[in-house]
Amino acid sequence: MSKHVTIDPKLDFAIERFIDAPARLVWEALTQPEHLKEWYMPKAWGRVSRSEMDVRPGGIFRVDIALPNGQEVPNLGCFLEAIPMERLVWTSMLFPGYRPAVFDDIPITAIVTMESVGKGTRYVFTALHRDQADLEKNKESGFYQGTEIAIDQLVEHVMAMK
Repeated sequence: MSKHVTIDPKLDFAIERFIDAPARLVWEALTQPEHLKEWYMPKAWGRVSRSEMDVRPGGIFRVDIALPNGQEVPNLGCFLEAIPMERLVWTSMLFPGYRPAVFDDIPITAIVTMESVGKGTRYVFTALHRDQADLEKNKESGFYQGTEIAIDQLVEHVMAMK
């Protein structure tokens, strides 16, 4: 997968943060299930009920969500790229082992990049969508807002790890 993906504002969105911690800690928080459970879901919206990660191309990306009403929402995908402390790419379009996915949700490919800046890390989360309709559905569903909240929680969690 190319490191240079062109972001199309009609199809995609990106959220950037500076985290005053080394990329090593950000990577840990992104790739270890025990850390992911602490920040991945906006706390007011639900919680992570199950997390499983095999951080390698073809490996499982699973973060199931328990909503306050008791409903369980599965979130299963496949890692496409994993370059420690630099880049992590996964998609809901494929299941682990690159098996074609079957789903009812809006598919995305997520790209996370990390760049060391001084003693901190420039973190960028990008969500790629199939088309404008999917992007609009995701925005209407609260996905963008929830992602911003989750990234803020990630920053807080990483800072607590220091």
